[in-house]
Amino acid sequence: MSKTKEFLIPFVGLKLGKHHFEYQINNKFFKDFEYEEFQNSDIKVNLLFDKKSNMLELEFKHKGTVNVPCDLTGEDFDLPIKGKMKLIVRFGEEFNDDNEELLILPHGEHEVDVAQYIYEMIALSVPQKRIHPGVKDGTLQTEALTKLNELSVKEQKEESKQEEDIDPRWEKLKKLLTDK
Repeated sequence: MSKTKEFLIPFVGLKLGKHHFEYQINNKFFKDFEYEEFQNSDIKVNLLFDKKSNMLELEFKHKGTVNVPCDLTGEDFDLPIKGKMKLIVRFGEEFNDDNEELLILPHGEHEVDVAQYIYEMIALSVPQKRIHPGVKDGTLQTEALTKLNELSVKEQKEESKQEEDIDPRWEKLKKLLTDK
């Protein structure tokens, strides 16, 4: 991931207190991470940046849509997503991002890159199973579903036809069992 200035926050020049940042995320952002799960994306990220004397508190919130294929039908649809995440930035001897909620920057650092955290927050908010809303409520009409419905109707007709063509010898045997 190449560092872009848009996601670098120079906190040295900021006054103590809360600051607001907004980002509009689209597919170009995900291409920088070589993540191509979405056909299209439109996500708004709000960042509340609270600068304190000995640490920084970042609160991310996002809301928007990503265009993904349905796992059942293969049809593309806009999946609404939203989520939030908190991050605390402290200062120490060396860089450490082992903990997902705590980032340690070396003393003397003057900016923080939030792109990786925005990427992870959005990627983790997309559900594993993606089902088109039209499948859930029965309003989705596709060629594949139409063909499946045609085939299922034929199968039911064939089953009822088989029940009508029962060998008369079996009927007599069934009668013997019920006459006991």
